[in-house]
Amino acid sequence: MSPRVPMKPAALLPAILLLAGCMVGPDYHRPEVVVPAEWRTGPEQGNSLADLAWWEVFNDPILQELIRSGLDANRDVQVAVARIFEGRAQLGIARAALFPQLGGGASYAHTRPYSENSFFVRSFPSTSSGPIVPEGDDYKASVDLTFELDLWGRLRRATEAARAELLANEDNWRAVLTTLVADVARTYFDLLELDRELEIARRTLATREASLDLQRRRGVQGLATQLDVHRADAEVAVAAATVRDVERRSAQTENGLSVLLGRNPGAVPRGAPLDAQRLPPDIPAGLPSALLERRPDIRQAEGRLVAANARIGEAKAAYFPRISLTGMFGVESASLSDLFTGGSKVWSAGPTMTVPIFTAGRISNTVKAREAQEQQAVAQYLQTIQQAFREVDDALISHRQLRGIRADRERRVTALGQAVVLANLRYERGLATYLDVLDAQRQLFQAELELTSTTRDQLSAVVQVYKALGGGW
Repeated sequence: MSPRVPMKPAALLPAILLLAGCMVGPDYHRPEVVVPAEWRTGPEQGNSLADLAWWEVFNDPILQELIRSGLDANRDVQVAVARIFEGRAQLGIARAALFPQLGGGASYAHTRPYSENSFFVRSFPSTSSGPIVPEGDDYKASVDLTFELDLWGRLRRATEAARAELLANEDNWRAVLTTLVADVARTYFDLLELDRELEIARRTLATREASLDLQRRRGVQGLATQLDVHRADAEVAVAAATVRDVERRSAQTENGLSVLLGRNPGAVPRGAPLDAQRLPPDIPAGLPSALLERRPDIRQAEGRLVAANARIGEAKAAYFPRISLTGMFGVESASLSDLFTGGSKVWSAGPTMTVPIFTAGRISNTVKAREAQEQQAVAQYLQTIQQAFREVDDALISHRQLRGIRADRERRVTALGQAVVLANLRYERGLATYLDVLDAQRQLFQAELELTSTTRDQLSAVVQVYKALGGGW
C-alpha cells in the first residue's frame, strides 16, 4: 500500500478556479413574444415618428421652452434620477461582496477573569493575605481579512440582479421623460383649445347681448313679443355661464401645467394659436418588432425580469456550503510599551465553512418565492408589451379617423354659419320666428366648440402616437 502524499495548496488552485466558475440558477432567456406582423392601420416601413427628437416634433417655441423647463424641474424626473443614484449605490454594495473585506481594530481592557472563590484560583497555593487572583491590563491591535469564495455564484447572481435593477431604473427615468414630454404637450394643446373656446364663447356672448338689446327695442316698438325678449335673455345667460366655465377650466389647466413644470400654480405663456399649430404631416409608426427596444417601459419590465431571474440563482446557492478565507494579524501585550515588540505578534489564517443542515424549509421556500416573483415578472413583461401594441394601434386609429371627423365638422360649421345668416334674413322679412334664429345660433355655437375640440384631439393624437412609439427620451 503506497503512502498518501499530502496535496499541496498549489494543486488545489485549479479545482477552486473550476468551482468558482459555477453559477447555480437559470440563465436569463427572453420570453417568447408574439409580435404582430403589422399595425391595423396598414403595413409600415422601418422608419418611425419616435426616431425624431421632441423638439423636431413640436415646433412651437413656447411649447419647446415649457418642455425644457419641465425636464429641468419636474419632481417625477428628480425622483427617477434619485432612483438611478440609489441603483448605482446598490450595485456597488453587491459588487463589494466579491472582493476581500479588510478591517482593523484596537482595544484595551483591565481584566480580572476569575474570582477568589473560583475553582481555578483555589487550585493553586495562596499567600498569607489570601488567594492570588490574576489581574492586569491587555492591549491589542489587529487587522482582519475576510474573503468569501463565490463557488456557486451567489454573489455574482446578486450583482447580476443589482445591475439589472439599475438598468431598469434608468429605463424608468426614460419612461418618465417620455410621459412628461407628452403630458406637457397635451396639456399645452388643452390650454390652446380652451383659449379658442373662450374666444368663441365671448364672441357668441357679444352677439347675443346685441340680439337681446335689439329684441328689447323691437318690443318697445311692438315689433317683438315679450316671449322673444325672454328667450334672448336666456341665451345671453347661457353664453355668459359658458364664458365663466371656460375661464375656470383654463385657470385650472394652467395650474396643472405649472405643477408639471415644477412650479407653483400660475399663468402659462402661449405661442401660436390652436389653428396655427403644425405637427409632422406624416406619422410613420415603424415596425411592431422595433417597439420592444424603443419603449422604455418595456425595457424597464425586462430589466425587472432579468433581476428576478438572477435572484433565483442567489436563493439556490444557499443550498451549498459557504466557504470563506479569514485571516488576522495583530499585536497583543499586557504593557503598552511592549505592544509593538517582536514577541507581541499574534496571527491566524484559515478557511471557514458553513453548511446548511436543517433550516425547516427556509431555503426551499425562499427559492419558491423567488421563482414565483420571476413568474410575476414574466407576466408583467408580456402584459406591458401587449399594452404597448394596443396603445400604438389606438393612437394610429385615432389619428387617422380624426382627420375625417375634423373635415366633417368644418363642413358643418360652414353650413350652420350660412344657416344663421339666412335665418336672420327670414326673420327680418317676417318669414320666420325669432325661435328659428335662436335655434340656428345655438347649433352654430355648439358646432364651433366641437370643431375646436376635434382640432385639439387631432393634435393630441399625434402626441399620443409619439408617446406610444416610445419617443421623447
